[in-house]
Amino acid sequence: MTKLPLHLLLQPPAGGAASPLPSLLAPARRLAAMSAEAKTAPVSGEYPSPVSPPYPAASKDVELRRAMTASARSAVFTSADVVFEDEWLAVVNKPAGVYCDALLAALPRSAASGDSAIKPNLHLANRLDRDTSGLMIITKCNKVAGKLVKAFTEHKVKKTYLALCIGCPPTWEKIKICSGHGRSKHGAWRVYAMPDVGRSLPGGSVVRDMSTQFEVLGVNGKGQFREPYSFYSDDIESITVQEKAADQTCNDDVKDSVILVRAYPQSGRTHQIRLHCQYLGFPIRGDVKYGGVIEWNGLECDGHALHAESLSFVHPVTGLHVTFQSPIPSWAKDFISAMD
Repeated sequence: MTKLPLHLLLQPPAGGAASPLPSLLAPARRLAAMSAEAKTAPVSGEYPSPVSPPYPAASKDVELRRAMTASARSAVFTSADVVFEDEWLAVVNKPAGVYCDALLAALPRSAASGDSAIKPNLHLANRLDRDTSGLMIITKCNKVAGKLVKAFTEHKVKKTYLALCIGCPPTWEKIKICSGHGRSKHGAWRVYAMPDVGRSLPGGSVVRDMSTQFEVLGVNGKGQFREPYSFYSDDIESITVQEKAADQTCNDDVKDSVILVRAYPQSGRTHQIRLHCQYLGFPIRGDVKYGGVIEWNGLECDGHALHAESLSFVHPVTGLHVTFQSPIPSWAKDFISAMD
C-alpha cells in the first residue's frame, strides 16, 4: 500500500483549468474551529492524540437548532417513501432532517401479514445520521433482523453515498483512505492515525480501523456523472493516515471549490464519510461539526449534503442478490445539471 503525504494530494489543478461557476462559488462562511478541547494539551503516553480537529465551539448551537427542527418534523412524519417491500423487509428512502425511528411508524403495515390490522415486528437494520438522506432497510421479523444486522456488521452490505463538498479540489479521481476512528476525551468522534488502532481511549473504548474509497464526479461544474464502479477495485491509489492533516495551501480562487464525490465505505464507523472528507480537505457542505460551511450562496445550510445512494446485499430469505438505488436529492441534481 502506497503512503502518500496529504499535501501531495491537495495541490491546485494544473493551469488552464476552467474558471469556477459563479453560481457555485459564492463566498462561504465557516465556523471557527475553537473549543475547550483545542486548548487542552494532550498528555503524552496516556491516550493517542486524534489527527482531526475538534468540533467548532459554535457548532453546538447550530446542532441544537437542527435537532429541535428534526424532532418537530419527525413527530408529524406519516408517509415513508417505500422503494421496495416484501413480506420480510422494506427498503425506504429517508428524507434529510428526520430521525430514523420516525420511519417505523410511517411504514405501511399491510405487507407483513396481508392484514393491515396486524402490526409487524419492525426493526431498523441500519441507521443514518439525522441530516443524511437515502436508503434504509426495515425488517419485519426478528430472524430477518438478526441476519441483516450480521450482514452489516460483517460489511457484506455494499453501500454508496453522494456528498457535495466545499474545499480544495483533489488531483486524484479515485482514492482509498485508511485511518483510525474513535471518541476523544470530550466524546467527539475523531480521526486517528492507523498505528493507533487498538489503543485504548477515554471511557474504555479503543481506536478502530476505518476505510473509505472516494470517486470525484465533478468539480465546479466540470465532470461527468456516472454509475458506481466495482467495489474493492485494485487500481485505486491508497493513503494511510499517519499524522495530522496538513494545512490547505491551494490558491484562493479554488479553495472554496464545489466538489461532488461518491463514497464507498468499507467499514461502518459513526460519521465515517464526514470525518474522511474533513481530513482530505473538502468537508461536506453544511457539516458544521466537521469543518463544513454553515452558509452558502447567502443562505444558512439547514443540514449537511450527504445522501445514501445505493444498497446491495443478499436477501436474507430468498438468497437472491439485490441492489436498490434511491432518487438523487435536489442538491445533487442541481450540481449535475450544471456540469459540462
